Amino acid sequence: MSPIRSATIAALASAVLATTLTGCQFGAAEQDTSPIVIAADLEISGAAAPVGKAYQRALELKVEQLNASGALGGRQIDLRVKDNRSDAAESLRNITDFSKDGKVSAIIMGGCNECAVGAVRAVGDGRIPTIALAASSEVTNPVAERRYMFKLAPNAADSAAVLVDELGRSGIRRVALLHSDDNYGREGLTALRSELDKADIRLVRRSAVPTTATDLNEPVRQLTFGNIDALVVWTTPEQATLVTNSAQQAEFQGNLYFDVVAGGDLFLGTSTQASARSTLVFSQTMAIDDVIATTPAKAARRQWFQDYTARFGGYHGFSSFAADAVQLIVNAELRRPAGTPGRVDRDGIRDVLETSQLDGLSGPIRMTPDNHSGLMPQALTTLVARGGRWRLAG
Repeated sequence: MSPIRSATIAALASAVLATTLTGCQFGAAEQDTSPIVIAADLEISGAAAPVGKAYQRALELKVEQLNASGALGGRQIDLRVKDNRSDAAESLRNITDFSKDGKVSAIIMGGCNECAVGAVRAVGDGRIPTIALAASSEVTNPVAERRYMFKLAPNAADSAAVLVDELGRSGIRRVALLHSDDNYGREGLTALRSELDKADIRLVRRSAVPTTATDLNEPVRQLTFGNIDALVVWTTPEQATLVTNSAQQAEFQGNLYFDVVAGGDLFLGTSTQASARSTLVFSQTMAIDDVIATTPAKAARRQWFQDYTARFGGYHGFSSFAADAVQLIVNAELRRPAGTPGRVDRDGIRDVLETSQLDGLSGPIRMTPDNHSGLMPQALTTLVARGGRWRLAG
């Protein structure tokens, strides 16, 4: 069985509701065969390119799977990608262009927090439903001012709760924190302080670094000096790798704990002693080999992992968020009230997105009118480094 055909199982498993409702449309007097145009604004080049390229691959694979699945009732998805070069100003230009294109049904934005927050007004003015893969809560809050903005990335408070719970179970009492100097990094600091206080774990020292910083030896050395049990890392995936190497150079003997945003490649890419003492908060997909496929959702996640790995020679943790964003938009397009065939109904898609539920590749997703950040806390778990890759803890 070809990779695309085998992936049909995963696509259909996550699109049961969509296909059921699409079937009702087949008997209509005029079947809609118009393309579903989804635009994507991604960091394909620039500082955030590694994650942006992973998103692009995931979007292209998911679109290919859905188009081959036969679940769209004679329709096809047309994916249009623009590179924002990891620059918020360029991203805003892309979003403005997409919103003016009457054929575009919805937009998917990459992981750049500054880009997503900066595009809020353009998205609202263009009345175009947009799912950002950025983690900052400011992307979707306050909801009343961001009716067309949605977010499909872990929330800082949820990640902090899982991370600190693991610290407590491991008997960690004194920690240092290295976090990115951006909205999400500052949210992480606030959330961690709250959780650490409740767990009676002391935050001894912290340091903030620009998201573009490439030399972290000195901040890591200063943070790990003295009697520190663990270093908590709340940065980009690229910086997380640098921290691991810097911790080794600093001869840090404690443990490393990584927030979900630091997750990236399945394989750690380093055999240092520091990486062997690493713990990561992420979804189960990064360790799907350890998960028994007892439900259709778990089977779909395993299939996605296998298909992505077969296509691209490795796995990237963030790929599942991008694929779920496509599925949410397609489900919303197929579930919205029937209108004129071929006519883009952005408001209809927005209204359905706002009440969407999906057992996605990333985990359970629930949107509500009061909460446009859909990833549920239950999607997150604790992974540990074993044998050069991430495994389920325990």
